[in-house]
Amino acid sequence: MRRGLRFVPIALLLSVVLELAVFVLVGRAVGFGAAVLLVFAASLLGLVLLRREGMRAWRGFRTAAQAGQPPGRQVTDGLVGLAGALLLAAPGLVSGLVGLLLLVPPLRRLARSGVQRTAERRVSSMVAGDLFGPRTVRVRQGAPQPTPQPEQPVVVDGGRAIEGEIIEPGRH
Repeated sequence: MRRGLRFVPIALLLSVVLELAVFVLVGRAVGFGAAVLLVFAASLLGLVLLRREGMRAWRGFRTAAQAGQPPGRQVTDGLVGLAGALLLAAPGLVSGLVGLLLLVPPLRRLARSGVQRTAERRVSSMVAGDLFGPRTVRVRQGAPQPTPQPEQPVVVDGGRAIEGEIIEPGRH
């Protein structure tokens, strides 16, 4: 299990506390009824978008697979869209705002590239190539670096074997 997973319960608790605090602040500013209506409308919009984004992701995946192209871009775009719609559907003003931001095209592209970079780092280069196609590599032209010469081994006592024992540090 990964180290970061131990922080999930704390992150969930903090997100619930944040959602409640923002709801109270918005409720005080615009009224309790308006705040509830805002949360309800955002959730309803999220449910509608969830279906649309799911269908869009599936169509993109199928089109790429039928064309023989790597489906990774469509899959990551679909995942970001689904995550945005899911966050919008979840009751809460902060999660709704984050979900809405993930559905805005420039921010969606930014999130998609972040998801793609993370996926490429976590899988082998062969799998990443199958998912996302050939990678683009930037090459910078500059002065050639001198090749380091291998160090010559230090010869002690003419290269004869020396009797002794190895003592590990900390163990006496």
